[in-house]
Amino acid sequence: MSVIDQIFEKAKLNPQRVVFPEALNEKMMQAAYEAGTEGYIVPVLVGNADEIWETIAKRGYREDVFHIVDMADETYKNSLAEKYIALPETRLKEKALNRRMQDALQYAMVMQAVGEADVTFAGIDYTTGDVLLAGQMIIGMKPGITTISSIGLCDIPGYEGSEGSLLAVGDSAVCTNPNAEQLASIAISACDTVKSLLDWEPRCACVCYSTLGSGQGELVDKVTEAVKIANELRPDLAIDGEFQLDAAINPAVAQKKVKKESPVAGKANVVIWPDLNVGNVAVKLIQQFGHADAYGPMLQGFNKVVCDCSRSAPVSELKGNIVISAVRAAGEK
Repeated sequence: MSVIDQIFEKAKLNPQRVVFPEALNEKMMQAAYEAGTEGYIVPVLVGNADEIWETIAKRGYREDVFHIVDMADETYKNSLAEKYIALPETRLKEKALNRRMQDALQYAMVMQAVGEADVTFAGIDYTTGDVLLAGQMIIGMKPGITTISSIGLCDIPGYEGSEGSLLAVGDSAVCTNPNAEQLASIAISACDTVKSLLDWEPRCACVCYSTLGSGQGELVDKVTEAVKIANELRPDLAIDGEFQLDAAINPAVAQKKVKKESPVAGKANVVIWPDLNVGNVAVKLIQQFGHADAYGPMLQGFNKVVCDCSRSAPVSELKGNIVISAVRAAGEK
């Protein structure tokens, strides 16, 4: 059974409420419908209820699959606003919140923030910037995390690592040139993500062109400082480095290069790139020459699971990312 099949099976055991603010988008509605009818999620569509019901009927979908939230329902809206304002660390007061809740994306995130939904899923009609800004303002960041980032999961044929053919990598999509503090946040978030999604005990390697001082330069200093910060913030996590990639994932190379006790060296299941240049090129190499399937990117760092999908993604990929997001949400509870 492939990793994606395993994740789909996990989703069926505990279907999460996924809220879709792009309710009328054809691809989004179809992906939500398929994931809902197959028992992976409970799809919640937010918007104008009359338009949504009319569109569902026109497209021939079963009405009982969806839960519809009508943004014109003032009673429900006021109930959400009241609950949100009562949250301990909310930044928004009533007037500002009411203005934001005119927008379906932010309305959906308010639902999620107060526990009326488990995941917000968007990104076709809304831009990545829209999703990130709304997530920061409405959902907020996890304690101790300073930056939004992403993680991907690579299934690499012929690779025999500590988790078989699987390797989690980040950040390959969001944070362009993280400083040491941001890199530490990415590493911590990545560990929490793989734990919630795959039940792994994360072993996280921060990589660059040096292994424990074999090279010198600002980039090496940034990575070593990031490891130090991450270990201070989360001593419960196995985060180590700086390592070259081979020393991180190959036990034989680690034995030669790493002259200290390390729970990570040679058996890392999470690899953190020093910047987006390295991350983007590395993932493309893994895909092109390793013929790997790469799942993601999955956003991380928010208090709850927020997903920004690719607007060019086919329905099958959207459905896969919806299910992955739902399993992450269940795992984080």
